[in-house]
Amino acid sequence: MTKRLFTLREVDDAIVILDQSALPHAYVTRTLRSLADVAEAIRAMRMRGAPLIGVTAAYGLALALKEDADTTTLERAIDALAATRPTAVNLRWALDRMRARLLPLPAAERRAAAWTEARAIAAEDAAANQRIGQHGLALLRQCARRPVRLMTHCNAGWLAATAWGTALAPVYAAHAAGIDTHVWASETRPRNQGLLTAWELREAGIPHTLIADNAAGHLLRAGEVDLVIVGADRIAANGDTANKIGTCLKALAAADCGVPFYVAAPRSTIDLACPDGAHIPIEERDGGEVRRVDGLDHHGDPATLTLAADATPVANPAFDITPARLITGILTEDGLCDPATPGALRAFFEESK
Repeated sequence: MTKRLFTLREVDDAIVILDQSALPHAYVTRTLRSLADVAEAIRAMRMRGAPLIGVTAAYGLALALKEDADTTTLERAIDALAATRPTAVNLRWALDRMRARLLPLPAAERRAAAWTEARAIAAEDAAANQRIGQHGLALLRQCARRPVRLMTHCNAGWLAATAWGTALAPVYAAHAAGIDTHVWASETRPRNQGLLTAWELREAGIPHTLIADNAAGHLLRAGEVDLVIVGADRIAANGDTANKIGTCLKALAAADCGVPFYVAAPRSTIDLACPDGAHIPIEERDGGEVRRVDGLDHHGDPATLTLAADATPVANPAFDITPARLITGILTEDGLCDPATPGALRAFFEESK
């Protein structure tokens, strides 16, 4: 992995992020110095991925307390950050953890404690990602074929976390262990996060092929996929999983073709307070994301292409729900859980505390 690939780092009293809205066409960094900067970056998907959203929100709260750390400022900042993205539970998890750490402290101590807690959340995310990779590596070792042919959807690698990622962590672990892999990465319209997966795999020197979203079923049916691993934005108590729109279609095709389908996510993505997928809020994004596509023109300059008129009615749900019955296993930093048995995920969560 190239040394220049990072998602977030501290610089003085600010954080610097890799602006993912410019990828894969340009490598741009952005300095965030305030609560407003962080809220805008999360909302505009300058950084994205459930684990990274949580980490960034924690730093955003630390930045919000720069001038004043009284309780009113703290609560207003938490509310502002929580409103940026509704589906990824890691955002609320990180903010709740920050509140629990900071509220009991005198206002004068909160700013320093906020930075310390944000750093701890970031470090724990990196460690969780690494452990997910090692547990997932065991699954890849079981595949008799080489290279192991893995399919993923959206981007759940380095760019979605502080290190290694979730769904791609086993791929990076396999690469380090000398196990040949090949990744089928779907484009993931309309935000095209599959292009981010292709970009980071290219940077890491890992064989991969970018495919149109609609090609996934064909490849599964043709026997070209050994397993599917995707990330998650929220996992309900019964194992139903919210992930980028189009994930459920892959799960349905994988089930019909007898291909194992895994979800990889840290414990912070599991929401035991949410009983099932019907209770997961699904973010509806601006229809312009569907009507237009960003890319480069024939001169290599950034350009936006209009696909449909502004008057065209558009539905743009950012996520869908994959029912637990279609999921072979949920891969966390604590190991693999089979969500098919009622209560299994809750029991696994409690046992691994």
